[in-house]
Amino acid sequence: MQLSSSVWVFGYGSLIWEPGFAYSRRALARLEGFRRSFCMRSIHHRGTVAQPGLVLALDEGAASCEGVAFEIPARIAEESLEYLRARELISAAYLEHSAPVTLSDGAVVQAITYVIDRSHDQYCAGLSLEDQAQIILHAVGGRGPNAEYLFNTAAHLAELGLRDPELDWLAARVRGLMGAG
Repeated sequence: MQLSSSVWVFGYGSLIWEPGFAYSRRALARLEGFRRSFCMRSIHHRGTVAQPGLVLALDEGAASCEGVAFEIPARIAEESLEYLRARELISAAYLEHSAPVTLSDGAVVQAITYVIDRSHDQYCAGLSLEDQAQIILHAVGGRGPNAEYLFNTAAHLAELGLRDPELDWLAARVRGLMGAG
């Protein structure tokens, strides 16, 4: 089935640097009411059940998140959404959510994004930055080392001019720990 119009997707973590789908337009964007946070234990992509890693999720609250919005043409939207659902909903810790995002040109579009299910057992908000660094340092999953995920996300956010002080601190700390090992 082909959708009748394009679909927007909001990326805040690995989708920024590895979307995995074709898109016709990409723009910096802001999502209100959520913040980017290492609040999800990863048992597939960046960790295992025995040694979970941490991945970013959107956690609801009085905040906003800067990221990238991708417009997917209608002709490939359905297959792109199938791909995203297989990737993002692998353990049901994320919920597919539709929300307005403000593009860098001021336009507001409705976008699909993936937010943490706070009732899921992989939800782990409240870890100190040091605890996050220690987990990220040691975890490895099906898509590689957890540290690689952190470094790629922090670097791509910086390239786009999107500062995230917590990610910058974590990247510096994990690099320091790797050098001390």
